[in-house]
Amino acid sequence: MDSEIRHIINAAKSHTKLYGDSLPMIASENITSPIVRRLVASDLGHRYAEGKVGHRYYQGCKYIDQIEESAIKLTKRLFEAEHVNVQPISGVNANIAVFFALTRPGDLLMPLNVPHGGHVSHARYSAAGIRGLKIECHPFNNEEMNIDTDLMVKKILNIKPRIVMFGASLFLFPHPVKEAQQAAEEVGAKIVYDAAHVLGLIAGKQFQDPLREGADVVTGSTHKTFPGPQGALILCKSDIANEIDDAVFPGTVSNHHLHHVAGLAATLSEMIAFGEDYAKQTIANAKALGQALYETGLDVLCEKKGFTESHQIAIDVSKHKGGAKVASNLERANIIANKNLLPWDDVNNADNPSGIRLGVQELTRLNMKESEMQEVASFIKRVVVDAESPEKVKKDVMHLKRRYQIVHYCFDEGGAYEFPE
Repeated sequence: MDSEIRHIINAAKSHTKLYGDSLPMIASENITSPIVRRLVASDLGHRYAEGKVGHRYYQGCKYIDQIEESAIKLTKRLFEAEHVNVQPISGVNANIAVFFALTRPGDLLMPLNVPHGGHVSHARYSAAGIRGLKIECHPFNNEEMNIDTDLMVKKILNIKPRIVMFGASLFLFPHPVKEAQQAAEEVGAKIVYDAAHVLGLIAGKQFQDPLREGADVVTGSTHKTFPGPQGALILCKSDIANEIDDAVFPGTVSNHHLHHVAGLAATLSEMIAFGEDYAKQTIANAKALGQALYETGLDVLCEKKGFTESHQIAIDVSKHKGGAKVASNLERANIIANKNLLPWDDVNNADNPSGIRLGVQELTRLNMKESEMQEVASFIKRVVVDAESPEKVKKDVMHLKRRYQIVHYCFDEGGAYEFPE
């Protein structure tokens, strides 16, 4: 075997073992079921199918059409959506497509500011900027860790944005979509809801229902709380379906990732069957972890609100040398998390913010429950509060993780971290 290939394979094996031995708590990740992994590894990954179901620009797409048609049907059923598009290859791609479909350069977008939790694709230096949109951010209440509803309505009526944007990267509580609907309608604005982080919780009917609350468009990643392969989807009202579809293909996607569409279809079926139980347990675990960490003395945000209504919790670790140092020490203990800006941080100090963000969706998928969250909290306390050697804590983390190696909430429960041979 070529030495470079051997090096790559060994690195991939080492990566897989690392995650098998660790507590993965990045809020934007998850693990797929064995069925989904088989589909993602299939011949579909070699093929092209430009166009739409029944109207392709290549031959050989008969079975691809069947797969994509199933994904569309299952998405409509799960989310009760009038129209769906399953071709975007990432959440940012989906957002770019929506911006191109609904706006012109110079139009006004009203999203969350990045330190308040807003995603970079809503900012001038990412997708919104690529479209040439002007940005005026939502008013934000730091204590509530949410948009200030009254000030939001006033601002919509005052600045008359083309799009009122909801959704976030740090996303603890549902956003005031319903409260914005009348004002948005009055000024002719569309409501776009970026569900990247909470799509699985919405699918499980445990967060909020943005389509019923007034959103015209919902975009979402398919690999965060929604436990599918990497990619994205768009849900929208039927009156803008053509604009959305054209902005996806040929607008921003040439060939979509067919193997991921097949994996998505299987995950949609899993979520129809198991999504409600999975979403309930995910939120219960996040609340339990927040409470347990708060009791260790850590500054977990929003104690008065129960810490969270999603899969995430946020912790201000500025008294413990900041987010970068804490995340690095946790990684040494095989607890994989990320540093995160908090509302009072300077966006230019993103390399060393005051916070960390923790997500429990992957641990939930492994069948961890509230009692395990107590153990996880004790490991984090030992590293962050007690300043115990991360390498010593790592041994106990690995001991706990050995008991949780099977993917649950799916039809074919099997190994979560097996490297294909």
